[in-house]
Amino acid sequence: MSLALTPFRRGQLATGALFCALGFQYATWASRIPALKTDLGLTPAQVGVLLMAAGVGASVSFPIVTYLVGRMGTRLLALWSALALAGVLVALAAAPNYPTALLVLCVDGVLVGCLNTAMNSQGAALEVRHERTTMAKLHATFSAGSLLAAVLASAVMAGTSSVMVHFSVAAVLVVLLAAGAQGSLLADDRPAEQPKKEKKRRTAWAMPGSVTLWMCCAMAFGTVTEGSMNDWSTLYMEDVAGASRQIAPLGIAVVSGMMLVARIFADGWRSRWGDGRVVLVGSVLAGAGLAFALAAGGVVPALIGFAFVGLGIAVVTPCVYVAAAKQGSSTLPLVAAMGTTGLLAGPPLIGFVADASSLVWGLALVSLSALVVAVCSTRITWEPREPAAEPSPADPSPAEAAEGDSVR
Repeated sequence: MSLALTPFRRGQLATGALFCALGFQYATWASRIPALKTDLGLTPAQVGVLLMAAGVGASVSFPIVTYLVGRMGTRLLALWSALALAGVLVALAAAPNYPTALLVLCVDGVLVGCLNTAMNSQGAALEVRHERTTMAKLHATFSAGSLLAAVLASAVMAGTSSVMVHFSVAAVLVVLLAAGAQGSLLADDRPAEQPKKEKKRRTAWAMPGSVTLWMCCAMAFGTVTEGSMNDWSTLYMEDVAGASRQIAPLGIAVVSGMMLVARIFADGWRSRWGDGRVVLVGSVLAGAGLAFALAAGGVVPALIGFAFVGLGIAVVTPCVYVAAAKQGSSTLPLVAAMGTTGLLAGPPLIGFVADASSLVWGLALVSLSALVVAVCSTRITWEPREPAAEPSPADPSPAEAAEGDSVR
């Protein structure tokens, strides 16, 4: 029996490595925010602005990403932006003052927008080429990368408190993940050369259509929910629910763990019920679960509610990215920029609300944002999906078989 991977599996592993690299890079610098706060002498308000800088970079990345995709293609853009994000970690550790750190994290936001668009384009193209669902599993590797970053942070800090040592080790791992992905990413289809007049017409900016705007809204509020739960669940467990310091981290563990499990199985749900229904049910489940946790109070209701948030919100971004990729080359960068903005800018915004009122009201807005996703999902045109059993690795698709025959 041959142990050679099919083209689909090679592409899946390569693209998954990029997702893992992005989750790992993001969680690495986020895990050392307290150390950066101490080293740079920042106030809590300055930390909020520092986090917001990454969101600002993401929000302005759309025209940059659109230009770079056209010039480089998604394969090269994914690889170069992953390598640049490794450099950002070292630059942030070496930042001598607050303004420099702000600039570094703004650049980080732009690069995250680049990699986010490129790797999701690769994932959507992989689904189309091989007629198999995989986007949710790819997003599961993002969650796995975040968990890997937490483990590495704990291991490094057991030996040294140096941020530079930690970020240098992490940067090497990001480079290795990018290098591992290099050989099996899909090549971009180059469009035929167009006349100059046609080029001018195509580069003229046009107002996005209503479906695109609903996708942007769904993506932004979905990632606000995801990012805010990752950043604020532990604090809620300790300060509001009354959990001990040993129990409080279970909040983020439950959210992340349920997201990882849901994304492993979500491609099967997509094939069975369709992306639109999965997003609708998932976002309602997330919003209702968090509302239950906030209304009931206490540690056990919080853990139950957080589990439903992780289970429900995990399915949103993979489905919306696939839908955006099928709308055209200009839609995905815009939707991805909104997603990155929500992921990076949402948590500090919730922090500002919590500071002005309470963390309960801040997380109530997170619950509302999940329900907004449900409304948006009813306005998006989802491509119908025929239920089909996913082929096993030993039973490649006709396209893969043909490709294998041509190689032999």
